[in-house]
Amino acid sequence: MSASKKALARLMTKLTKENLWIYVVRLLMDRPMYGYEIAREIKTRFNIDITNVGVYVVLYKMERDGLVETFMSGDSKMYRLRPETVELWLKARDFISTILKDVFSCGVDCGSRQT
Repeated sequence: MSASKKALARLMTKLTKENLWIYVVRLLMDRPMYGYEIAREIKTRFNIDITNVGVYVVLYKMERDGLVETFMSGDSKMYRLRPETVELWLKARDFISTILKDVFSCGVDCGSRQT
């Protein structure tokens, strides 16, 4: 793989697999979900090639960091957002929008502080 392709591959990994929490939050903004549902939706909705184990590692870290909480539904664990997590996601969205505008001269307007 050429150096330029490696650089692009690194960027894509950083914006997807290494920051999977932003995708998880987006999904959980709609409704609580089971871990396997989150993994499936990340693969299909966002076209990110990630293992189920990779998604569960992120969910564990998010729970440890207080971004999500779990509850039982029957015999299965479900995940839901903590209220302050949406505010963090909005800050991440604003940061990415600023990068798009400042670095790429791309006028993306995600809506001021709205989901």
